[in-house]
Amino acid sequence: MRMLTSGDEDIRIAAEAIKAGRLAAFPTETVYGLGGDAFNVSALARIFEAKRRPRFDPLIVHIADVDSLDMVANAGSLPPSARAKLWALCRKLWPGPLTLVLPKQPAVPDLATSGLPTVAARFPSHPAAQKLIRYSTGAIAAPSANPFGYLSPTKAVHVQEQLGERVDFIIDGGSAGIGVESTVLDLTEEPARILRPGGALREAIEALIGHVEMGSPAQDAPHSPGQLASHYAPNAPLFLHDANDMARLSFCSDEAYLFFDEETRGVWHMRNAPDAGGDERIFTLAAGADMGAADKTLEAAANLFDILHTIDKRKPSAIHAQKSPDSGLGAAINDRLARAAAKRN
Repeated sequence: MRMLTSGDEDIRIAAEAIKAGRLAAFPTETVYGLGGDAFNVSALARIFEAKRRPRFDPLIVHIADVDSLDMVANAGSLPPSARAKLWALCRKLWPGPLTLVLPKQPAVPDLATSGLPTVAARFPSHPAAQKLIRYSTGAIAAPSANPFGYLSPTKAVHVQEQLGERVDFIIDGGSAGIGVESTVLDLTEEPARILRPGGALREAIEALIGHVEMGSPAQDAPHSPGQLASHYAPNAPLFLHDANDMARLSFCSDEAYLFFDEETRGVWHMRNAPDAGGDERIFTLAAGADMGAADKTLEAAANLFDILHTIDKRKPSAIHAQKSPDSGLGAAINDRLARAAAKRN
């Protein structure tokens, strides 16, 4: 494994490696991805092997401009109404944290789509990601750069610690700005359906294309990435609480506590002080003062996985996490915490 910078020369080194069938982890605005050539079956198999990811869980294919969508998706086979929605979303929300499920092109190997007739396509906004895609093959399959089911990486060091020698190169682009994965929107249904909440807000999507459904349809296997009930999990069992229940918890020195904001943490401290005063297992996702609701969820999303990585290193016997307000990015935060909590069942 070799660590690279996000400079142009180092990105070209990683791009050449991808063209040769090797793997490179790279930053996006959401989380770090584990990238391989989307058209190379051997490279795709290496991604599944490195992550220990089940083959029935499809990958996201990343492109570097809207014109490249035709390489991986057959948008022309959509009904006219769905095509109109697609181009409205591409104009306003790409590049960005939005993955679109579309009919796939035959050139995309079935391994990338887990045998589905659809492909999950995304145009990331991070400049290092765009350069890597352009300098390589024009389409990079890239799930999050972590062992399957574990915490997503928002820093290069998270990738290094979790995957080590299972990845050939890691491009260090600093911390991911959004901190939770992309929203996955299925445009092959009418109405369109959000299969996974994420960095693109439902409100922004509906402002462009009208009402969208939420949640996964009944099925035996995932229709897109990020749909398994247990996912994004730390090693310790995680318990999810609303604000009132979180504030009533009693302090236990071998457990960790993850609050959404300082308000609930303050109420909890009043009940538990001084015992909990200096404990190193107490964290807050949105710790900034005088922030509005939207800014709080932005900060909380950006901090979520980084703080969970820190908590995991301290090896608590359990993690108690407070739900976010379920608006804006709060829906994505709660989705990730709920999937982490499902691991203990």
